[in-house]
Amino acid sequence: MKRRFLGNSGLEVSSLCFGAMMFVGDSGWRHLSALGPADAKGMVNIALDSGVNFFDTADIYSGGASESLLGDALGSRRKEAIIATKVGFRTGEGTHDVGLSRQHVLEACHASLRRLHTDYIDLYLLHTYDPMVPLEETLRALEDLVHEGKIRYLGCSNFMAWYLMKALAVADSRGWSRFVALQSLYALTNRDIETEIIPACIDQGVGIMVWGPLAGGFLTGKYRKNQPWPGGTRIASPSDHLPFDEDRAYRTLEVLDGIACEHRATIAQIALRWVLDQRGVSSVVFGARNREQLTENLRAAEMHLTAEELGALDAVSKPPRPYPLWHYDVFNKERVHD
Repeated sequence: MKRRFLGNSGLEVSSLCFGAMMFVGDSGWRHLSALGPADAKGMVNIALDSGVNFFDTADIYSGGASESLLGDALGSRRKEAIIATKVGFRTGEGTHDVGLSRQHVLEACHASLRRLHTDYIDLYLLHTYDPMVPLEETLRALEDLVHEGKIRYLGCSNFMAWYLMKALAVADSRGWSRFVALQSLYALTNRDIETEIIPACIDQGVGIMVWGPLAGGFLTGKYRKNQPWPGGTRIASPSDHLPFDEDRAYRTLEVLDGIACEHRATIAQIALRWVLDQRGVSSVVFGARNREQLTENLRAAEMHLTAEELGALDAVSKPPRPYPLWHYDVFNKERVHD
């Protein structure tokens, strides 16, 4: 498993990041999986033994069960792992059990530390942005946690490009710790971040952690146009998937299928490999419902797609260029001709 630096930081992470959202225990999100303590322990050991050192979770996943199961599973191997967890979504009924106020950030961080059975979090991510709380308040709380040694690196998730830039500017102006990572949805079906987020991250040295590289399971090949919807899958119905252009997505599946056949691989492996090969991407978060899926997905890290295959996937999945990018394209053509 190859390692990559997370943005411009000195933190080296595996190109594939094990997503622990599927660790649900007895009372967690059972619609996702049925993975309990024994499963979590076995899968974490497989991941570590395969060269994965990066693990992603969040305080909201199954009411904290994901963090607890991950912490238990790592056990004595904690120092082999880079743990990323997140704060921001509601974790209780109280007024300050949601959002990015200083109150919630501090309490949520301490709760995550207890569940993970660790005295530090390698990468602490803001799970979303909070328009109700001044950015300076949130970033100061994070800076205090960094100085206390409870957090080593900072990041954010689901931020818009302009808000990421604002957060970096605030941190820089006060000499506080910068975000080194942004976790964002990116898949052949969902390429929105190519417009502004990827260029901003590359410009600022922020590493991209991809979530949803298989579009919630759509890019596994289980779902086909004009065929009966499969049962027992994560996407319960055609209306239950992440928002994307369905016609373009089904055409993309056809191209994926052809490339997968050439490589004697699965559609999921090719879809993961495509994301791994995109600019600005430091690591790709993937999940697995069992050990077989885990082993299968790990193989994507060792695959190689040709320039022609990457070009075919880019062409079939490419979304329309939004304004003002198409306007810049016209301008750039005129400059070339001049």
